[in-house]
Amino acid sequence: MNLNKEYQLKAHKYIPAGAHTYSRADDGYPTNAPPILERGKDAAVWDLEGNRYLDYGMALRAVTVGYDFDRISQAAIEQIHNGNNLTRASKIEIEAAEMLCNLMPWVDMVKFAKNGSTVTTAALKLARAYTGRKYIAKCAQHPFFSFDDWFIGDTIVDAGVPAEHKSLTLNFSYNDPESLEKLFTQYPGDIAAIILEPATTEEPKDGFLQRVREICTRFGAVLILDEMISGFRWHIQGACKYYEVQPDLVTYGKGMANGFSVAALGGKREIMELGGIEHSGERVFLISTTHGAEMCGLGAFVETVKVYQELDVVGRMWKSGTMLMEGMNAIAAELGISEQFKFVGVPCSPNFMTYDRDGAVSLEFRTLFVQEMIKNGVLMPWVALSYSHQEPEIALTLVAARKSLEIYKRALEGGISGYLQGRPIKPVFRKFN
Repeated sequence: MNLNKEYQLKAHKYIPAGAHTYSRADDGYPTNAPPILERGKDAAVWDLEGNRYLDYGMALRAVTVGYDFDRISQAAIEQIHNGNNLTRASKIEIEAAEMLCNLMPWVDMVKFAKNGSTVTTAALKLARAYTGRKYIAKCAQHPFFSFDDWFIGDTIVDAGVPAEHKSLTLNFSYNDPESLEKLFTQYPGDIAAIILEPATTEEPKDGFLQRVREICTRFGAVLILDEMISGFRWHIQGACKYYEVQPDLVTYGKGMANGFSVAALGGKREIMELGGIEHSGERVFLISTTHGAEMCGLGAFVETVKVYQELDVVGRMWKSGTMLMEGMNAIAAELGISEQFKFVGVPCSPNFMTYDRDGAVSLEFRTLFVQEMIKNGVLMPWVALSYSHQEPEIALTLVAARKSLEIYKRALEGGISGYLQGRPIKPVFRKFN
């Protein structure tokens, strides 16, 4: 038994699902995917047997500069040697808060945490306290906001969530401001906040985000923009700057500290200060976590921002994404399968779509493509670009893609069963295993 298999068995013995994030679990990958990874450097990862892969997962989009980028790693280590977690607020904690507030014009105050679910749920608590209302309206098309009950209870994976919690979450549709306005008519004076990502693969049309802003202002609801993915990727000031929309509250996470565990809730002082101790109103117990301001992560965040500013990290992601999208779509067109395989979305955060011979979205064909890319040394469960994806990495990816898409074409012509090894990948949100 090799080390990969040995540790895979241990993972499932000691950890539910074999990983601490469902997006890292076995069922989201082809059976030939490396089950356990040992280390990463720049844009590459290695499994326990020493096999190297060019990586596009990038720690679920959290690593935007590159694995173990020396300056950022050293900044984190420096804070570890300062004690890492002290009895009172640390110097780096204040410096990190000041940096984020100075960087983002719509952030007057900030609370740090270790993961995105904590800060999105905290944003809802603040909105409810600020407005005195109970309902939350979320964008139905956006895939994930939190593992907490208010979101998970509104998905098919709702086991363990009381019905009372589920009933407080409402849905509207992206790029459909009328669907949002209708909710305010149906629940007059009762919607505390709306939450959505500024953009995913689908971008706002016809001033959608500005319409949302106007609707929230008109009905007295708090506008929460979830920038876990778009923050520090669309622009150093996030998609709020890119699309010129002003949130009341905003959340950040994945890209802000190059893989270190840092998330943030920020926003208007009049709302954020409800979680403070210097006002005379009713107290809001906002976020209070022992490790929320861990110094190594905040040191990494401060240095990451400096790296972004000095090296134009965002510009690199846009450039590499454009090269990748154009190259992938050109290969698909050359092979005559551009209707069955295509790269879509925003160049700094593209997505690939896979279809069967009849034009239906196909997880089997997605699995096949990812499987073949792995055979050619590229781990691409999705596309998360980083500064370390430079021209040589894009060129290598396109060579691997040509070989993979040639197999994809054969499977379209002759049937996928002769090419797909093992079961197809499964969606995270499903009722049963």
